[in-house]
Amino acid sequence: MALTREQIAKRVAMELQDGYYANLGIGIPTLVANYVPEGIEVMLQSENGLLGMGPYPSESQVDADMINAGKETVTAAKGAAIFNSAESFAMIRGGHVDLTVLGAFEVDQNGSIASWMIPNKLVKGMGGAMDLVAGAKNIICTMTHANKHGESKLLSECSLPLTGVGCINKVITDLALLEIKDGAFHLLERAPGVSVDEIKAKTHGHLVIPKDTPEMRL
Repeated sequence: MALTREQIAKRVAMELQDGYYANLGIGIPTLVANYVPEGIEVMLQSENGLLGMGPYPSESQVDADMINAGKETVTAAKGAAIFNSAESFAMIRGGHVDLTVLGAFEVDQNGSIASWMIPNKLVKGMGGAMDLVAGAKNIICTMTHANKHGESKLLSECSLPLTGVGCINKVITDLALLEIKDGAFHLLERAPGVSVDEIKAKTHGHLVIPKDTPEMRL
């Protein structure tokens, strides 16, 4: 069975390590804040100027002025800092973010990402993604494995305008967890109930399949 958006976010959260500074992009990545594992401390950064982002607020906690980069209301964790976007991007461009989690339209086998433009569609623009893919030490993409027409989004070469070249380390889709290295997608885990054959059929880039592929533990 394909993973839900929340399950993808929960699996991403398992990649967090104690002491990380992590940036969460718009969409599925923002949900990661709800699943930070117990026993570790991470500082989640939002590019609009919040370091120390907490989970989504309950109805009684909503503060209309406390928002993330996607203009969703969020909470601030203990020890959070608030600053302007120029300082936020200085942090990003200076290489001080350990992990970035982004959504994408396409990712290819060389780790390039297309995440900001679809021809003939109104898209707001690249935003801070270009800076994030250039400045972060580790980048994970979250996405569906195929588009609404059933066409693969994991390609040998991206067809849409690029956000970054050779920068993505891992992809977590609704079907699988894959690592990108040596010009290929390496299958690490499959979603519960999803077969290797389905993943293979929906991956158009070069896919390396191990002898045994474990199911994700969520």
